Amino acid sequence: MGLQGQAAIVGVAQYQPEKYSTAPRMFHLEQVADLARQALADAGLAASDIDGLCVNGPHFHEASSFVPAMVGEYLGAQLNFGEVVDLGGASAVAMAWRAAAAIELGLCQAVLCVIPQRMAPMGPDEDPMAMARAMRYGGHSTAFGAPEAEFDLPYGHMAQNTGYAMIAQRYKARYGYDEAAMAKIVVDQRSNACANPKAMFYGKPLSIDDVLASRMVADPLHVLEIVMPVAGGAAFIVTNAALAARSRHRPAWIKGFGEHIISKSPTYAPEMLDTPIGPAAKRAFAMAGITPADIDVAQIYDCYTITVLLTLEDAGFAKKGEGMAFVREHDLTYKGDFPLNTHGGQLGFGQAGSAGGMSQLIEAVEQIRGTCGERQVAHCDKAFVSGTGGVMSEQTALILMGE
Repeated sequence: MGLQGQAAIVGVAQYQPEKYSTAPRMFHLEQVADLARQALADAGLAASDIDGLCVNGPHFHEASSFVPAMVGEYLGAQLNFGEVVDLGGASAVAMAWRAAAAIELGLCQAVLCVIPQRMAPMGPDEDPMAMARAMRYGGHSTAFGAPEAEFDLPYGHMAQNTGYAMIAQRYKARYGYDEAAMAKIVVDQRSNACANPKAMFYGKPLSIDDVLASRMVADPLHVLEIVMPVAGGAAFIVTNAALAARSRHRPAWIKGFGEHIISKSPTYAPEMLDTPIGPAAKRAFAMAGITPADIDVAQIYDCYTITVLLTLEDAGFAKKGEGMAFVREHDLTYKGDFPLNTHGGQLGFGQAGSAGGMSQLIEAVEQIRGTCGERQVAHCDKAFVSGTGGVMSEQTALILMGE
């Protein structure tokens, strides 16, 4: 049961991350059209080839409902498949397998997957402080009737930092905690970012001491263990085999996927250290018919260092409780024996909201193509990509292959 591996990612596009204060403001429809144009040019396809769409929600600026219809109309596309995906940082991987499934079912031939994340121009009646107030609570809902509004927020559990710090504290109590090993994740990924001219922290190497000396935000997480929010956006195109044969680059075939959602808040997770990536990755590897040992490059969602650690363990790359030893014993740079987040990860590249997870997927595609320049991993045929939404609430896994 599962995918037959007959759909491939053939075109990608990504805005270079920028600070919100300097990035151009564009309506989301404008960004979608621009990213679609770039991805189509990258693939060598025509706009008329697109007959499917996956777009993010619910924060599309120009509409809160009927988003695929509005986007399709703006693009002049006739769609046989339309989907809104609302899984936060897990959305990019979720879009990829949904697109592949729609193609293999014969619903469509080419799906544009796109997440615009530059700020839109403010309307005359829009409150410029509304977004700032909303961001105080991260992904938590303050709506009347939301359980977290009643039982989490009043007690100080708000935004992402506190949740991930709580998970890290739980790990520390159960397995111990090596801060230097956690800092090494940041340092190795920053080395990768220094080989990526498009990364936010290109040319800015770090040492373990730098990470440990950085400000403590939520014990035990230092500021350099937490992503930097940036403006950006990204898109990719998934097609059937016939269109993939016409594309300009080596296709990245979607061979396996998994998705698992356990809770909205870690308060209600059955066990905070048993993360959703476990069952998601197990399903993805089984579908693709390979094991973690077969992977050439791992692009692991890295909003925080603790996310990387738990994904390494629960996805099967390291044994439970031995993730820190794994980090200490392996070179995680593009030159090393376990290439991880070779574009710098979001810790080195920057996190453009929900499009942040798309940076990992695009890097996997480009590694399989062999177009990453200095940071290219030799003989890269199999890539593992993960996505994470909320506070380890929802996670997705994807296996891409070059053949």
